[in-house]
Amino acid sequence: MSIHDHKLAGASHGSVKSYSIGFVLSVVLTVIPFLLVMYPSMSPMTTVYVIAAFAVVQVLVQLGFFLHMNTRSDEGWNMMAFIFTAIIIAIVVVGSLWIMFHLNHNMSH
Repeated sequence: MSIHDHKLAGASHGSVKSYSIGFVLSVVLTVIPFLLVMYPSMSPMTTVYVIAAFAVVQVLVQLGFFLHMNTRSDEGWNMMAFIFTAIIIAIVVVGSLWIMFHLNHNMSH
């Protein structure tokens, strides 16, 4: 029995084509926000929102094309672990911002 006869558990490995597509998308999703900052053409808050949207898409591209994370790999447990992690991080970040805002508000009076 050769090494190729065994099917490895987990996500499949990507092809050169999928890695190339992921790389090109990552570069484009990095260059556009960079250009928006270097050559401002919109209000600062709009620029922040656009950069945040590009960051979310960038994370999804990285997860899909390079980490091969999808709902099919490991019967969906990889995605469930990622969603749990994202929720915990969101709770920590939002809670920290809430505490800092109220601390600033209470200290300024």
